[in-house]
Amino acid sequence: MAEKKPETPEQVIAARRKKLANQAEITSFSARIVLLALLLYIIFGVVFGITPMENNDMSPIISAGDLLLYFRLENELRIQDVVVWEKESTQYIGRIVAQGGDTVEITDDHRLKINGSVVIENDIFYSTPRYDGEVEYPLTLNENQYFILCDHREGAKDSRYCGAAERSEIKGKVFTVIRRRDL
Repeated sequence: MAEKKPETPEQVIAARRKKLANQAEITSFSARIVLLALLLYIIFGVVFGITPMENNDMSPIISAGDLLLYFRLENELRIQDVVVWEKESTQYIGRIVAQGGDTVEITDDHRLKINGSVVIENDIFYSTPRYDGEVEYPLTLNENQYFILCDHREGAKDSRYCGAAERSEIKGKVFTVIRRRDL
């Protein structure tokens, strides 16, 4: 068996420096991973949200399978904004058609009336039938309430199905759609 040659002080120092450099790289890499995870959480857990469109309730504008990016910190919601909202642990996506103080009515001939006027929507291609359920018309919205309808009005689950949405139930305003055909 060959005897191990004793190391010189310079070799010992060089080996220790290499070991410390490796440990510093591992620590730096770990810190960057933690920072990246924290940053992603803040971006997609606090500021923005991402959700898939699970059905065709918003077609033809938004189709099933499209990914929706929404801004959670939106303070001013307006008529025609597309929002993601949650009621009784179920998530919905729809377009705001009325807000606090407005009176909403869905007529027997499937028309939407806001504050007594029939709403003409050039980009909605379906009638707006009334659903049998808890919502009684005319419905006057309280402050911080929104009446939200889907674009594909026939059979969609929206405020006709589960009532007006409170501001606290709105998760955010959709600002972009990533089409499934582009993925």
